[in-house]
Formats: sequence, C-alpha cells, structure tokens
Amino acid sequence: MTDRYAVFGNPIAHTKSPGIHAEFARQTGQDLAYEAIEAPLDGFRAAVLAFRDAGGLGANVTVPFKEQAFVLATQRSDRADAAGAVNTLRFEGDEIMGDNTDGAGLVSDLVDNLAFDPAGQRILLLGAGGAARGVGLPLMEREPYELFIANRTAYKARELSARFDCYGGGFEALEGRQFDLVINATAASLAGELPPLPDDIFAEGALAYDMMYGRETPFMSFARARGARVADGLGMLVEQAAEAFLVWRGVRPQTAPVIAMLRAA
Repeated sequence: MTDRYAVFGNPIAHTKSPGIHAEFARQTGQDLAYEAIEAPLDGFRAAVLAFRDAGGLGANVTVPFKEQAFVLATQRSDRADAAGAVNTLRFEGDEIMGDNTDGAGLVSDLVDNLAFDPAGQRILLLGAGGAARGVGLPLMEREPYELFIANRTAYKARELSARFDCYGGGFEALEGRQFDLVINATAASLAGELPPLPDDIFAEGALAYDMMYGRETPFMSFARARGARVADGLGMLVEQAAEAFLVWRGVRPQTAPVIAMLRAA
C-alpha cells in the first residue's frame, strides 16, 4: 500500500512541496503519495491527527503552524528544541516525533550548492522570528568566526542570540561592521521592503542570501548593487525537503536535479 505524507499550512495552494517529494520518490524508488492540506487556522491539531489516524506516516508543516507543531510533538529533536518550532512530523504509533530541517537545509544549500562554508566566517542573520530561530543552531555548529543576529526590536535579537550563544542587537549596531555572509530571514521581502542596512555591510566577496525565493527582492537588488554575490532561498526549500525525506525514509535524494527543474519552471 502506498505510504502517505502531506504538508500542512494556511494558505497552502502555492506550495511546491508535492512536486518536490514526488520527484524524490521517483529518484529513490519509494512508493509514497504526498499531498497539500490547508488546515483551518483554529484546527491544525485536529487536521494532523485526522491525517495520522487515516494512515498518514508523516507531515511537513509550514506557516503559520510551526509553533503549534512544536507543541503537538510528543518527542522533539535537539534542533527542533533549539528552534522552538517544528516543520517535520513523523508518526510512530501514539508518538509524534518533531524535527526542524530548515537550518540543515540552509547549511546544505550554502555548502553543497553555493560553495560557501560558514566555518570561520562573519555571519549576519537578519530577523529574530521563526525563520531565524530555525537556522541558528545549524549555523553555529559550523563554527563561524562570528554570528550576529540583528532585528528592528533589539531585545528580541538579544534574546535569540542568548539561545545560540552568539551576539545580537538592533540594526543601529551594524554601523561600521562588515560580514562575509548576510542572511535575510525577515518578513521584509514579503512586503517588498528592505531591512535598514548600512551601505558597506558586505565584505569583499560576501554572499547575500534571501530566504525568499521566486523573485528579485529589494534585499537582493541592494546587495547586488554593492558587489555581493546573491542567492535566493529556493535551494534551501529543496534541501530542507530532502532532509525531511531522509527523516521519513532513511534515504537522501539528490537535490541538484530538483533545484534545476524548479529554476527552469
């Protein structure tokens, strides 16, 4: 019988996850079906449990349910605990295993696809919300020279930096500083806005990474105009999906052909 998986979100019509996992299944010869489910804003828990009780084996979770998935999980990985959010669920009897593959997806994209190893680098992480929380621990595990978290609300940046034993503050703290990698994990790109960055924030040869994908964002244009190398978050999307596939199926699919397929589309 075909194994069932799903992604839960609201809204969810835009998701690329069913196509990504269908390609992973084809590559690896896994017999599975993967669907998108729009859970009611006040009905996430019931929707997930109904899917599990109908035979579902696992699920991805996207906006706005990652914190609710964290609470729903009966057991959590270290990286889920560090993030305070869950994007991958695995059902084992009555147990609900919670994981967070976002940070692993980002690091894989940086190292394997963009030839950028965070080790020994000066890294600036913009934002202190769920997207930033999901990547802090995996970035620190690469042993950068420095990780600085900047946010419009400085105390939120400092709270998050304390969780990852790094540094944090408001955007005003960035004056006179330069970084080798600048990651935009804010919601500014969704609104077509640019975080308030100094003109000289990018070191020579720096990489500017926007977690948004599918369009040129103001952050990407700002970085490109100042000589930085620019990348969007499409690779991270595929890599975090591959990490979830590994959690569920015990095999890691090849990501490069899927990224190329999505770029072409």
